[in-house]
Amino acid sequence: MVQDLVYPKKKQNTLNRYNSRGTYDLSTIHHIINSISVLHVSFAPSPEDPFPVILPMIGVMGSFEYPSADLNEPLDCYLHGYVSSRLMRLARESGNGLPVCIAATKVDGLVLSLTPNSHSYNYRSAVLQGYAKFVETDQEKLYAMQKITDKVVEGRWDHTRVPPDNVEMTSTTILRVSIETGSGKIRQGGPHDEPKDENRTDITEKVWTGVVPVYETLDAPVPSATNKVNSLPEYIQKYVQKVTSENREHAHEAVKEP
Repeated sequence: MVQDLVYPKKKQNTLNRYNSRGTYDLSTIHHIINSISVLHVSFAPSPEDPFPVILPMIGVMGSFEYPSADLNEPLDCYLHGYVSSRLMRLARESGNGLPVCIAATKVDGLVLSLTPNSHSYNYRSAVLQGYAKFVETDQEKLYAMQKITDKVVEGRWDHTRVPPDNVEMTSTTILRVSIETGSGKIRQGGPHDEPKDENRTDITEKVWTGVVPVYETLDAPVPSATNKVNSLPEYIQKYVQKVTSENREHAHEAVKEP
């Protein structure tokens, strides 16, 4: 039996509070990263600047060296950005890679309890730490650009003008983050109230408790002013239906106790 791979526990990624909700499983963490539209990437701009920089970015897990690698295998995180941005410049200038932290969170439900202190969210979150390096070759850049484009809409790369021209290739920068370690945290289930409150009828008979499922819905696509394709392509229609259905199912499954 093959054992699931996990990220090593280090000082920076070991969970302490509610550690029963934690996971170091590669597959779970990578899936969270790939299922969330916007990643937040933080880095230290310079020793003189006391404040870290946090940027919303598009990113995806992958392996150029082993393109067929699954989410349960070691992967890099590819980030897309503009060539002249500070993050890209610092990564290019770094010798061994720029230390970065990548965070992703998806809310699956609003957990309404008897007392304010017990309110919570059902959620999935992941944090990765690693070293960002500038992708040098066009081959690896194209590999990453395709994965990032297909993260926006599955199959989109093959339905656009590809490959990008020289100007687009030059103005676009891809960072490859070699992951050192990571962790995930998942909360699911209903309210967890204190027995002292659950046994008081003066509270339980007047305060509604439960979970409001939360999920991202993709609405009907709206054509652009310059669009000349009369009918919506089937791959877009199927993607919209699939993602909305999967998100709704996950939010309702998250209401159940683990």
